[in-house]
Formats: sequence, C-alpha cells, structure tokens
Amino acid sequence: MKFFQKVCTASMALAFMALFVPASRAQSNSNTGTVTLTANLTESLSVTVNSGAAITFTLAPNTATNAGSGNSSVTTAWTLKPGRTSVAVWAYFTSAASALVHQTAGNTTDIPSSAVKIQVGGAGLFNALTNVSPFNAAASGLQIGAPTSITGTNKTGTRTDTMAYQIDTTIVPQLPADDYIGTLNIQAQATP
Repeated sequence: MKFFQKVCTASMALAFMALFVPASRAQSNSNTGTVTLTANLTESLSVTVNSGAAITFTLAPNTATNAGSGNSSVTTAWTLKPGRTSVAVWAYFTSAASALVHQTAGNTTDIPSSAVKIQVGGAGLFNALTNVSPFNAAASGLQIGAPTSITGTNKTGTRTDTMAYQIDTTIVPQLPADDYIGTLNIQAQATP
C-alpha cells in the first residue's frame, strides 16, 4: 500500500506538472532571406594647384632668365583600376605660337611657349614648353617630372610637384612693351 501511495503521489505530481508546464517542442527555423551588397569605388584622377595659381613676371628685353614671382605646388591624386601602369603630369599651353597673348591694340607679337621655361622640384635645368602633350597637338607642353609607375601597392596615391618659372625674352628679341597674359594648363594622364 505504501508503494501504491507513492505511485499515486508521483502520478498526481506528473499530471499537475503537465497542466502547468508547456510541452517541449523541437526548434523550427525559417527560410533564409538574403541581401545583396554592391560597393563601387570609381576610378579618379585629379590635379590641384595648392599654391602659385597666379605667377607674374617683370620682363627685361633680350634677357634669358626673367624669373616668375613665385613657385607653384601641384598635387596629383588618383584611385585607379587594375591595368593602369603609370601616371604622368603635363604642363601645356593651347597654342605654341601664343602662350602669352599681347593686350594692346596694334601689337601683333605674342610670347611663344618656347620662351616659357619650367624647373621642376627646385633643382636642375629650366626646360621650355616645346613638346606635344597627350592633351593637344601643339608643341607647347612639358612633362612635369618622371611618370609615376603604378603597381599593386599604389593604385591609390598622390604626388606633389613644385614648379619655378622663367620667360626667355631672347626668343622674341623685338618684344614690344605690353602686358602679356596666358593660361598654363596642368593635367595628368593614367595609362594605358
């Protein structure tokens, strides 16, 4: 009888627990939702003139080294796609014959690009702008420094070049007194 009482007590306890404790069930998982992520880093190449955006010259007749009023600092920045092998920076005028144009009526003489010279990096020779650049057909350009080789480690990078200026008035020995104004373009190219 003691056994019977123990069995009844245990049965009653189990029945009581069944009423108040929820039955355990196996987990149920939902389907898998997906989100597609797309990231785009566009290729870019830019040139910024940090200082020296306006240079003036006080010219003397028949003088090879008329120095500019200051230097220019130019930063080239890039983020390139695979396959690019170099970045070159060029300075050029749109016209070889008329780099700096006369301002006075009756004066028909202009300063050619061959009379404008640039020194890169503060050392070395001043070189005339007489090369054909990739940006126009006029022989009025000069590559600024050596091209930067692009490898897997510098697909994103920058370089800063400094330029000093001279105008050689011996190129135009009969240059009339006048104001001469021109625009020097600075542009970079990534190849291929």
